[in-house]
Amino acid sequence: MRSLRPLCLLLALAAAPFPGRAAPARVAGAAQVVALQSARAGDLVILGGGYDSDLRPGMVCRVTRGAMPVAEILLVELRPACCAAVILSLEPRQSIRAGDLARMKILKT
Repeated sequence: MRSLRPLCLLLALAAAPFPGRAAPARVAGAAQVVALQSARAGDLVILGGGYDSDLRPGMVCRVTRGAMPVAEILLVELRPACCAAVILSLEPRQSIRAGDLARMKILKT
């Protein structure tokens, strides 16, 4: 089994404040994409929100750029202020980029 050390480092970096940059506003159930990490089994999406943004492991989130849908992701590892997700699906001719917004997917009944 591969070490989780690189993932933990990325999560720590995502949660760390950057000099000269204001912290993004926290929105319940949403977080901004801060990085993408390539891995053997698939790419990881690092978000700048976690438990503090009401996100939980196993949630499916929609990633958007403005009003345009980009992808769906599955949250797999969370910390208070950041999390990691795997990509479930991508819209045709789209890719996830830093700055995209991930919001929890809500099922309507």
